[in-house]
Amino acid sequence: MPSTHFDSHAQNDIVSLDACALSRAVQARDVSCVEVMQAYLAQVGRLNPQVNAIVAMQDRDALLALAQERDAQLSRGDNLGPLHGFPQAPKDILPVADMVTTKGSPIFAGEVSQADAIVFERMRRAGAIFIGRTNSPEFGLGGHTYNPVYGTTRNAFDPSRSAGGSSGGAAVAVALHMLPFADGTDMMGSLRTPAAFNNVFGFRSSPGCVPYGPGDDVFFQQFSVAGPVARTVEDLGLLLSVQAGFDARAPLSRRSDAPSAFSSALERDMRGTRIGWLADLDGHLPMEPGVLETCVSALRHFETAGCSVEAARVDFDIERLWHAWLDLRSFTFAGVNAPLYRDETRCALLKPEAVWEIERGLRLSGEQVYDAVRERSAWYRAINALFARFDFLVMPAAQVFPFDAEMHWPSSIGQRKMDTYHRWMEAVVPATMASLPALCAPAGFGPNGLPTGLQIIGAAQTDLAVLQMGLAYDRASGYSRTRSTLLG
Repeated sequence: MPSTHFDSHAQNDIVSLDACALSRAVQARDVSCVEVMQAYLAQVGRLNPQVNAIVAMQDRDALLALAQERDAQLSRGDNLGPLHGFPQAPKDILPVADMVTTKGSPIFAGEVSQADAIVFERMRRAGAIFIGRTNSPEFGLGGHTYNPVYGTTRNAFDPSRSAGGSSGGAAVAVALHMLPFADGTDMMGSLRTPAAFNNVFGFRSSPGCVPYGPGDDVFFQQFSVAGPVARTVEDLGLLLSVQAGFDARAPLSRRSDAPSAFSSALERDMRGTRIGWLADLDGHLPMEPGVLETCVSALRHFETAGCSVEAARVDFDIERLWHAWLDLRSFTFAGVNAPLYRDETRCALLKPEAVWEIERGLRLSGEQVYDAVRERSAWYRAINALFARFDFLVMPAAQVFPFDAEMHWPSSIGQRKMDTYHRWMEAVVPATMASLPALCAPAGFGPNGLPTGLQIIGAAQTDLAVLQMGLAYDRASGYSRTRSTLLG
């Protein structure tokens, strides 16, 4: 493919490139790392004040000096990798060496990390330059990005609306071309919800695909995963090829994967592929008017790509699944954060939702936790049985459109009252509880002009296949090419 050339290297030309094209341009030295850094810093300066996606910005002169160093490395033939000179802003949840990691909590405001999380270590080694952090809700709790340290992150298509969460800063920064792509994490839809709300792609990778940690627990924790956010599936694959692969510090990470496949093997003829449409799980999931209809309309693009689409049903009590999820989530969160709760001064700084999770977790007996593990295993068997009939399962990625950014969270959907702070995002739980890879892909815009997304869910450890299906769907639909009017 011919390299990209710039007339006077206009800043808008640079930030408008997708990440794959930008990487080729940097490698070919058609654009310098300094020019890339200048362009992205200008874009951040222009748009970030409206949306508050990137926080804890680093010193401009220091960043330009690092970019200059990247150019010097290329001049010597020292190419660090596909992210050489790429501005990145790691999500403010996992640690980054010599940067503040607040987790959105005043408890950790100003706390500087001593080492990189594995995923950031890999991105840095591939040439990325960290310009700041992307904003997240406190401890990543809840699907709406606001916290008392940095404030609220606003939607890329309507700044009066929520960006989703917890990778809300990442999704908005990508949608508004303030980053070429970004990292995120996903426990309860934290990559998928903001992707749906901002018309970009968010990929929940299979546990073990991307090493998570290092941390105090390297065996039990299998809910939170790291993964990419991007404007195209090819860009997702490029970042995932850097993030993925075995690391001995994470014993459940996978040796068998060839991470380069994520950036080199996405082309696949999907004709004859069978899609199972899970819809709202037989009416179990309440939906804001217009969400389900928008998603149903998007299904035709799978048929355009040569797939067949049929209604699918999981033979399982979804309410049982939800309660098992509540127990396992609270148990995990309490295990990590109970010391904060037991410290009177720190406890006073925790948001109510964090206190609720910890208190629930501390009340659970060992037998209750094991019962929840059994339910999770039964759920996996039930949903896995569908892959005898279908190659992929599809369902909405969100139950609501982006809501008022001043709200804490939706207290009801239609006539149904939400009984927890996160019940409104229950649609993301099925994939998490089954440890299945799930791609949130744009599904178009509702009657209110706001975006939503679809989850493309694959069988266990079929991460590459899910991205291949996502690419075929995106080429047929074209939804991802709709840009925010904030871009001008």
